[in-house]
Amino acid sequence: MSGQATLWKLFGVFAKVGTFTIGGGYAMLPLVEEELVKRGWISEADFEDLIVLAQSAPGLLAVNMAIFTGHKIKGLRGSIVSALGAVLPSLVIILLIAMFFTEFRENGIVQRIFQGIRPAAVALILVPAIRLAKSGCKSWWTALIALASLLGVAFLRVSPVWIILVTLCVAVSVSLILQKKQR
Repeated sequence: MSGQATLWKLFGVFAKVGTFTIGGGYAMLPLVEEELVKRGWISEADFEDLIVLAQSAPGLLAVNMAIFTGHKIKGLRGSIVSALGAVLPSLVIILLIAMFFTEFRENGIVQRIFQGIRPAAVALILVPAIRLAKSGCKSWWTALIALASLLGVAFLRVSPVWIILVTLCVAVSVSLILQKKQR
């Protein structure tokens, strides 16, 4: 599966992702999926597992995805090359914007460009969210957890940290109880 993937190709894929992702880490998921699954480097099931793993680790989702994907495909060197590919374009773009944005901030064309980009970024974030909901909510109780988490964060302003910690504690407790019953 990883025979056709080279370090240069990994760097190129994640540099493309880093260059064309607008709207944060979740917005890059459709592009990463298209690039990696289309090339046969990973399966769709592996991609979903990588998303969960990347979300669970501290740090930026895009960088975590690059690191875990690179490691799965080419080991430690793949992790490093993929992470550099994901970060370098953004770094260069942010530096250029920082250097010139104050001069163009009030420009009507620039303002309209950003107004046009926002809805596209929202759509790019919603696509992986819907896919994850479809693949992750296999039973009524997983759907209930997802809904409760959504409501807690969106409307009750509960910290996602608390939701993760409570969900983790409940999952571990249920697993231990089920293991005891099986003995």
